[in-house]
Amino acid sequence: MIRVLLPTHLWRLANVSREVEIEVEGTPTLGVVLDTLEAQYPVLRGTIRDHVTRQRRPFIRFFACGEDLSHEPPETPLPDAVATGAAPLRVVGAMAGG
Repeated sequence: MIRVLLPTHLWRLANVSREVEIEVEGTPTLGVVLDTLEAQYPVLRGTIRDHVTRQRRPFIRFFACGEDLSHEPPETPLPDAVATGAAPLRVVGAMAGG
């Protein structure tokens, strides 16, 4: 099971708790986890990634094991601690302003 921590606005939108667990087939990559998350919670489609390009939205970031995975290609395997469920994949709504 992959543990995914969602920002407040997304877990409330999906009507779930802050942490959700999803099961993925094969090697857990960022792209596979996001595909599975959007399939399991269709209301999240388009909130994390663009509907058409499937690129990360500008103010959404991904973190795991103290690393920023936001700019990694979708086919990059997730760290072992995330793949085993020992650590979560964090989806973070970035802040902007001055």
